[in-house]
Amino acid sequence: MTLPHPEPVLRVVQWTTGNVAAEAVRAVLARPDMQLVGAYAHSPGKVGVDVGQLCGLGDDIGVRATDDVDALLATRPDCVVYNPLHFDPAEVQRILRAGVNIVTSAEFLTGRNLTDVERADIDAAGRAGGATLFGSGMNPGFAQLVAAISSGVSTDVRRVSMTESVNVAQFIGDANFQAVGWGRPRDDPGHVEDVRRGTAVFAEAVDVLARLTNVELDSIDCTVDFAHTTEDVITDGVSLPKGHVGAMDVRWFGVVGGREVLTVTQRWVATEALDPPWTVEHGYRIEVVGDPNVHVRVDLMPTDADLADLTPQRMRSIGLRITAGPLINAIPAVCAARPGIATYADLPAIAAHIPAAAATQKNL
Repeated sequence: MTLPHPEPVLRVVQWTTGNVAAEAVRAVLARPDMQLVGAYAHSPGKVGVDVGQLCGLGDDIGVRATDDVDALLATRPDCVVYNPLHFDPAEVQRILRAGVNIVTSAEFLTGRNLTDVERADIDAAGRAGGATLFGSGMNPGFAQLVAAISSGVSTDVRRVSMTESVNVAQFIGDANFQAVGWGRPRDDPGHVEDVRRGTAVFAEAVDVLARLTNVELDSIDCTVDFAHTTEDVITDGVSLPKGHVGAMDVRWFGVVGGREVLTVTQRWVATEALDPPWTVEHGYRIEVVGDPNVHVRVDLMPTDADLADLTPQRMRSIGLRITAGPLINAIPAVCAARPGIATYADLPAIAAHIPAAAATQKNL
């Protein structure tokens, strides 16, 4: 009998220990083919503290956070899970030149929003170190992969669109969400442009969708619409006075020959007290215009059967988990990919790792 070849254990370093990072750590620890060997922390107060405590795991895991980058890179990790609030091109180049792959949720997919020099330097650093940089999350990222795959059953495809339609009341206080201007006055000068800047990573999402569907785009553009509160609202520590912005519809789209062919829309609602009264579908909707037309609905549900027990905190944790999950599941493919900047168009199909023991459980 031939025994199966054991999977290599990939050595992983966690970069920062915030909300998404906590879910990433949980996912790494659950994988038999990965080992957490280090963690980086910006804050001096976190240095020397066990990652299990920093990430709310309840128990120590034997890995302490450090701010010594050289020491972390000296552990020769296979991959860094890079989850800072902001993408740092110089920091990323340093990691790549050390020969360490990176998966990141820090608003990077293709580098379209960087300068040409920054993007070229990052790609060159990866090639010099023989390492790969890959950015994802649920959206932007994995949702565009699902949209592209959904078009695979059709011919004569003329348009692919994906809409994230969700209530974001539990997230609008997050630092990376404040730039879009929740609670700003109606017709506030410059607000539309601020939203475009704050959501520019979704232009990269359109770019990824174009690469997956082999479309050469002429341009990528954005439209923004708002709905306003009909009463004073406070949610996630953010005040939304009556008549101010409480919802937004942000549509990034790719154009070929004057025709919109690829669309990535975010319909974000922070309250039900709105004018006009927008509704949300609490998930992702994909539409393919082709032969045949394809409609796909992606709902993300908690593991508990009783939805009555679904608290705002549980909803928030699901949002963080689906940001981290695509990154961790992509690590083996990223470690095997060609050096430089990679997207889903450069990787094999990404799916969860299902251990044999889990696959035999009766509730599966």
